[in-house]
Amino acid sequence: MGEGASGDLARALRQGGPAIWRRTPGPAAVADRTPLTPDELTDAEARLVRYRPVLRALFPGSGWQGRIESPLLDYPSLGEPSGRVFVKCDHALPMTGSVKARGGVYEVLCHIEDVAVRQGRWRDGEPMERLLEPQCRAALSAQKVVVASTGNLGFSIGLVARAFGLQAEIHMSHEAKSWKKERLIAVGARVVEHPCDYTDTVARARESAASDGAYFIDDENSRRLFVGYATAAPELAAQLADRGVSISDARPLVVYLPCGVGGAPGGVTAGLKAIYGDNAIAVFVEPAASACMFAALAFGGGEPVSVYDIGLDNDTIADGLAVPVASRLVLDAIGSNIDAAVAVPDAAMRHWVNRAWREAGLRLEPSGASGFAALERYGLANGLAAADQGSERAPVHVVWTTGGSMLPDDEWKALLEPEPRA
Repeated sequence: MGEGASGDLARALRQGGPAIWRRTPGPAAVADRTPLTPDELTDAEARLVRYRPVLRALFPGSGWQGRIESPLLDYPSLGEPSGRVFVKCDHALPMTGSVKARGGVYEVLCHIEDVAVRQGRWRDGEPMERLLEPQCRAALSAQKVVVASTGNLGFSIGLVARAFGLQAEIHMSHEAKSWKKERLIAVGARVVEHPCDYTDTVARARESAASDGAYFIDDENSRRLFVGYATAAPELAAQLADRGVSISDARPLVVYLPCGVGGAPGGVTAGLKAIYGDNAIAVFVEPAASACMFAALAFGGGEPVSVYDIGLDNDTIADGLAVPVASRLVLDAIGSNIDAAVAVPDAAMRHWVNRAWREAGLRLEPSGASGFAALERYGLANGLAAADQGSERAPVHVVWTTGGSMLPDDEWKALLEPEPRA
């Protein structure tokens, strides 16, 4: 890595962070190559509404009524100056407790609909409950979906696929936690373990799916995953409106989004930009050791760059974000409009796991707590607080949480053990 600003950023990453990359300011955001279209978002929202009665029937007694939605909470004051901080609680999403439920479940539903239409078992306009009839379930049982995952995406896909009767094969990289593998096996999914990182595991899963004609859900290249994540944006916009919060030039929205390969934060960003334009400021948050989106933006000119090529080891406590190479699809779809990338130390994520529990009762994985570490570094410490900005530009901060509500008690207690903070 060369000298100058890029060299300084690379050194900061190799030292464990923190490090911040910002998009060069301009009069308007640069157009992306394959942006989200209004029709894609509208169709996705309509599909999720159609499936609500089916999901409600498949997961009775859960209380969530087939809606893949999460609450928006006020975070207790972080002290002055802090401005207003909300938490988008995707760690509490139904079924899987992870943002991955949005994209993963959506793509499974798309595939099931495709199969049902192709086999003449469902037509547009008919009740979706037909998918639960014995003949349709028998047909679906011959279908297999394959995906690679460090845990949460695989569980989201495996759980719902199995509920519909599909076969599910989940390929897990070496970062995946044992308890995440065990819960997949418990719902009847086949888990295939690999002694390699996430990028190599995706390649192996892709080959496996191709070899037996299975449907492959490609976390690196799936437009359906991306669109499923984007449906969170109108949900958040409606929640802010219900609170009387309007977003404008004078009151921008700053959203802190945990980033692995980039699909979830990319989809959310695309949706928010479609609603708010440049008044939505997207901050992607990564572990310093796995800062693949940071690397693509800061060093690759918007092209994927392996973290290994800049001297990082992809070894992080945030297993859900342990990805060495960012998604090209995401970079093409929204990369030019990502406003900032923040790489945070593992110790900062661990600190915020504990602090968010003490201050707000939030049960988070390190991945899910990463946004708070970025808020501290990028938002509150860098002139984005309401009291600093006055009435001219007083931001609304939203920390996106994901993963943690389903942590086993022993894993959770281990995270709460005292650990020195960097």
